[in-house]
Amino acid sequence: MAAQDRVTWVTGAGSGMGRAAALAAARSGRAVALSGRRADRLAEVRATIEAAGGRALAVPGDTTDPAWAGEAAAAVLGAWGRIDEVVVAAGLNEPRRRWDDQSMAGFEAVVATNLTGVARVVDAALPALRERGGTVVVVSSYAAWTFSAGSGVAYSASKTALGPLCRTLNAQEGAHGVRATHLCPGDVDTDFLAQRPVVPDADARAVMLTPDDVARSVLHVLDAPPHVRIDELVISPVAQR
Repeated sequence: MAAQDRVTWVTGAGSGMGRAAALAAARSGRAVALSGRRADRLAEVRATIEAAGGRALAVPGDTTDPAWAGEAAAAVLGAWGRIDEVVVAAGLNEPRRRWDDQSMAGFEAVVATNLTGVARVVDAALPALRERGGTVVVVSSYAAWTFSAGSGVAYSASKTALGPLCRTLNAQEGAHGVRATHLCPGDVDTDFLAQRPVVPDADARAVMLTPDDVARSVLHVLDAPPHVRIDELVISPVAQR
């Protein structure tokens, strides 16, 4: 199927890796549904896509809202009649990451976004994906691929759980042509770094991946032939430790 015939739903599309993935998908000719918590950010991304001649739809909302994912999927289907691809890039962390300083409220908020929210979006899109032999890209973390103590209790646990989420999706839905990729980027220079206990300086950021690096990997997965499944993809800067 040509890219221009596909509808791609991107969460976390207002900034960082999600924004870059949405813009890259639109440049390839795909119609892109943009989701995220900040409607103003989504409006900017939509305007950028449309100014370049692309097709975009903003569907703002919070993946932690139990009702939202189903409503958002219905909105995308109502607008374009199909969902071929889902890129789940919404994520959360917080500065308090240790057992001796974290709060359970903070723990639950991170897990609700990074794990439960991902499952909700995939679950809502799955009937449409089954019809199309669709593709799911879960933008996870290097911390999901190998243990990273500095990532924090909640973040590490929630991101690590995304590996089995993708594997069970492949095992159970492959018969419908559905394929999922657990994408694990290393350090990326985004606003997300502000959530670290010690925010990296300009020199540290200069050797990190860029959101566009991750977006290219997302498109690599989405553009793979229908018989090819990329189960897990780890990308990192040379400076990754």
